[in-house]
Formats: sequence, C-alpha cells, structure tokens
Amino acid sequence: MTELSITGTTASEIATSVRELHERGSLRRGDALPPVRDLAAQLGVNRNTAVAAYRLLAQAGLVIARGRAGTVIAGLEVVAQEGYAADSVLRDIGTGNPDPRLIPDLTAALAGAAGRPVLYGEPVIDPALDERAKAWVEPDLPGRSVRITVTNGAADAVERLLAQALHRDDAVALEDPCFLASIHTVRLGGYRTVAVPVDAEGMTVDGLRAALDAGVRAIICTPRAQNPTGATLSPRRAAALRSVLADHPYVLIIEDDHFSMLSRRPYETLIGPDHRRFALVRSVSKFLGPDMCLALAATDPETADRLAFRLSPGTTWVSHILQRLVLAQLTDDTVLQQVADAGRHYAERNAAFAARLTERGLPAESADGLNLWVALPLEAKVVARLLMRKGWLARTGDEFLLAEHPAPSHHLRLTVHDLSDDEAARLVDDLAQAAGATRTSSPSTDERIEG
Repeated sequence: MTELSITGTTASEIATSVRELHERGSLRRGDALPPVRDLAAQLGVNRNTAVAAYRLLAQAGLVIARGRAGTVIAGLEVVAQEGYAADSVLRDIGTGNPDPRLIPDLTAALAGAAGRPVLYGEPVIDPALDERAKAWVEPDLPGRSVRITVTNGAADAVERLLAQALHRDDAVALEDPCFLASIHTVRLGGYRTVAVPVDAEGMTVDGLRAALDAGVRAIICTPRAQNPTGATLSPRRAAALRSVLADHPYVLIIEDDHFSMLSRRPYETLIGPDHRRFALVRSVSKFLGPDMCLALAATDPETADRLAFRLSPGTTWVSHILQRLVLAQLTDDTVLQQVADAGRHYAERNAAFAARLTERGLPAESADGLNLWVALPLEAKVVARLLMRKGWLARTGDEFLLAEHPAPSHHLRLTVHDLSDDEAARLVDDLAQAAGATRTSSPSTDERIEG
C-alpha cells in the first residue's frame, strides 16, 4: 500500500477511502493499516482525526483493532461446521449427529399438527406449547419470573439474544474449547470472543472472573454435555460461578442446554436468583431431529420483550404447524420413552468405547453428550492423518479452540455411538495403533463393544 492510497481530511472521508480500497480489492482481510500517528502525518491531519476514522471503521465492522499489533482489515473467518464432511469417501466419525434410528417417527404427530389456520396479528407462541415449555423450565429456574420465546433452533435463539443486547465489537465470553455454532454466531455478529477455559466441572471460576474483568457483556455456557468436551457443571462449580456473577447482574447469561432430555446428568445453572438478564435455551434437535428447527428460550421479562420485536406475527415467527408438531411429541408418553431410551443408548455406547480405549492404553472417560473427547499422547492432527489411511475421518480438537495462536490440540472429538460392534472394535485398534498406545490387557478376539 503506497502512502497516497488512503485519502481524506476528515474522519468520514478517511473511513470512506479505506472502505473503497477494500471494495476494490486493494485491501484484503488481514492487511494492516498504517499506525494512527503515521496516517495522520501522511494525510496532514490531527492524530485525533485518524483515531476517529479508525473508530468509524471498527464500528462498521470493517477493521479490527488489535492493540500493539495494530489495526487490520476484518473479514469473515471460516469456522468449521457440524455434521458430515462433504465429498468424503471415508467413514466419518466426527459428525456430532444423533442416530437417525433413534429419532421418533413423526407419523402420529403429523395428524394433529395442522389445526386451524393462524393469521397475522395472532400470538407468536402456541398457547399449549407455551404452557408445556414453562412446565419444563420452571423447576430449573425456581422463583424466577420467566417468559417463553420460540425460535428457529438454538443458534437462532443465541443470535437473537446477542443482537438485542449487544453492539458490534462488544465482548462475549465463550467456553474454550467451544461449540462450533457458538463460535460462528459470535464472529458473524461482529462480537469479540473472550475465551473461558473448561475443565471436567465446566467453566473455570478464574476464567470467568478474568472474562468479566475484560468487560464481557454476555456469557454463553453449556451447563451439561458441553460440546466438545462433554463436561457438565458440578453443583460446587455452579455455586462458585454464581457467586462471581452476583456482582454482574446485568451481564447476559445464555445457557444452551442442547442435550436436555437426553442428558444423564442433573441440570445446574449459572443463573442466580437475583440475576437480571438471562436465557435458558432448550432445542429439540438432538432428540427430535436437527430438521425440527425449534428451540424454547426461557428469559427474564425484559429480554422477552426485546426478543418480541424480532419475532413479528406472521413474518418472522416460528410456524405454528411446527410448534404443534413439537408439542404433540413432547406430550406423547411413547415418544418421551423413546427419548429416554436414546439417552441411555448414547451413554452406554460411549462408555463402552471409552472403556475399551482405556484397556488399550488410551485413558478415556465418557462424560455426557453425543461425542467422546479423547486425549492423545501426541498431536491430534498426526493421529487424524494416520486414521485417514485406515479409512476413518476424525475431527481434531483444533477446530474447537478459540485462542488465535493455540498450541496444537491433543484431543479428538469422536462420534462413535452409531458404529456397529465390528466397526467400533476396528476403530479402537486403529486408534490405539495410530496413537502409539500399547495393550494393557488381552481381551479375546471375539470380544465386542456391547451396548
């Protein structure tokens, strides 16, 4: 970039010049802009004018200020997506998907889902679903006055919740490692991520305290079956986190309880009795299927009012047909039993696989959720490449890390609950060989993972 590339004598003119250079392709994502002092000298303007120009660009999301690292052109960062990898002939063991065989059949529910037509101006929430949702969440938020908002899935709920409370470049606390959809939603919204480490008991207290000291305006937490680690908040950890948050009642807490009905662990919360801004989000996608794009957000009344502006009757609401379809399944004892059976199946399959890995010298624990978070003695990318030669497509922990320049991950996130017994046994062998592990016991050749 030459000295004359950026022009202008006012903050607005300078910002417009940078924007035009970006639109023409002269400035691309990651390109550094001149330091404020240098730009001011180059253009013959006051330093405060250059500062104001960069501030306008930052507010528009065109640049990112990185302190001593300078100001660079922003852009959409590619974030890995959940689900099956495209165009791969390998056996995908990193999908994060539920087992389609365990998703309840919709045939019976469809018969009663239509009902009468719903017209413009009517309530955006089906009254019966509203009642059922409150009965589901109120025991977990005792003594709180909550209102229900229906959204098109958990990601939609999180995006709407952040948009009604934050401005571009506001800071959001995310678990590290983190659920891919949360990373994508926060970055796409132009918010800054502040990483909070996760251990076996959930978000760490020191990590949350540091995030609050850094000025986060919102916190996204997974209270159980944290993706990718499977961690669940312990009662002790949840109480300690609530104590830290007691001095920050207006920080928005979003709890994404995505595994809800499938979870084998009790629900613990960061939301204290006096916290003023909160949302407990429960999607149905893990047990009724990802295509059932519906989530229920239980929030404080003010947050519900703000969300209502973004869910206009007849335009941006969630289809009442879909709401009735979900309600029919949530009130069907047969479906609820199927969901309970599915939760038990995921837990048993994951536990059996983890036990076999441990036998082969790769200590592993089955926490909660659809996946296993497997620690390795060497870099995960090395193991993943070796597994590819055996026909497996694994997902490394690197994709879930928030740090800008993290150390290489030593974890794989594996989705193994849908493997046959023979496939599971073969994967254990291949994984142990790839990781250089040794057998610590000698099961018989016909032994298979049960579950």
